[in-house]
Amino acid sequence: MYKHLLVAIDGSHLSAAAVQEAIQFAKAIGARITFFNALENFYATTLVGADGLTIDPTVAISLAKANKLFSTSILEKAKDLAQQAGVVAETEISENILVYEGIIDAAQSHGCDLIFMASHGRKGLSALMIGSETQRVLNHSTIPVLVFRGEPSNKA
Repeated sequence: MYKHLLVAIDGSHLSAAAVQEAIQFAKAIGARITFFNALENFYATTLVGADGLTIDPTVAISLAKANKLFSTSILEKAKDLAQQAGVVAETEISENILVYEGIIDAAQSHGCDLIFMASHGRKGLSALMIGSETQRVLNHSTIPVLVFRGEPSNKA
């Protein structure tokens, strides 16, 4: 059975629901959790805008700081919820240009035996246009991945 879950979160409504489900799952099987958020590298991805114009590096730095504060906030909230449920939890933030690689790397470096993450379930052109970090993790991970789709259950 699984002993250490990496729960990748992004602050979305679906991700918050996945946190609740991951906590209940971990509690039921006696596992611990590492909540993880992969920060997008704003400096690398925003220096050149879509129209080819350069962007002031101070804007990228400000975005990165705001993103890190948001990330810290959602991770601490998830950790607090887990601890209230009696589940051992820790957090990690990592900056990576490719989010899916950050998720997989974090799972490997923490010795996790299951990656737990939400999927928005987009299909067709929307999935192709927007992309899916969950799909990329599924395609590249050698660690099992549990994909949560839906709303949280009302288990106590």
